[in-house]
Amino acid sequence: MASQHSLACCTIPPVVSEGYEPKGEYITIDGLKTYRTGPADAKHAILIVFDIFGFFPQTLQGADILATSDKDRKYQVFIPDFFEGNPADISWYPPDNEEKGKKLGAFFAGPAAPAKTVSRIPKIVDEINSKNSGISSWGILGFCWGGKVTNLSSTEGTKFKAAVSAHPAMVDPADAPKVTIPYLMLPSKDEDKEAVKAWQQGLKVKNHVELFDDQIHGFMAARSNLSDARVKEEYTRGYKTVLSWFHENL
Repeated sequence: MASQHSLACCTIPPVVSEGYEPKGEYITIDGLKTYRTGPADAKHAILIVFDIFGFFPQTLQGADILATSDKDRKYQVFIPDFFEGNPADISWYPPDNEEKGKKLGAFFAGPAAPAKTVSRIPKIVDEINSKNSGISSWGILGFCWGGKVTNLSSTEGTKFKAAVSAHPAMVDPADAPKVTIPYLMLPSKDEDKEAVKAWQQGLKVKNHVELFDDQIHGFMAARSNLSDARVKEEYTRGYKTVLSWFHENL
């Protein structure tokens, strides 16, 4: 059930390299500041689980791209602030010294412990649905740390019909057999290729893995340098691929 072809067939607007102005608004969901974008009458919705660095222009632009690029298939997109205003400092990554490593380790063991977020996600979806009965299906997209959360949120009883993880952290082949919905993974050059291969082999659902082998961990989110032409090109291809996947599976 693994797909071998590229999914990057959708058209999206030109990506803004610097000074991006988000098109959405901030609302409160389950007590969390949440970025919301896209038309309120869209029938399909996407929950984005950002990386550990929180709200960044690159991530918000990605949400806007998914929300309104296709005039015939728009989405409501939501990004909750799971860290409640206290994300990790982007200067901690990569953890190239002991101090950075300790800070990242403490963050992953504390605010970013995946189980905390996984348990909260169903409540978030339920609250959004209670306020917007027009949503008929949900997808989930996670970046880096959010990719792990997405994997763990795509098991039996999930609220979602399709999932995507971009440059996911903590790829564990043992997570794969539990996935119950179509799953797209977009690894960068920094992910463990053997772990990704074993993970895909363990899936029992429709899936596609597309390697971005000259891009760094984080190229579709906070660590994306959109002033670099090649990064911008692959960021664009990444979001086209995500959009195509949700079109196909939601």
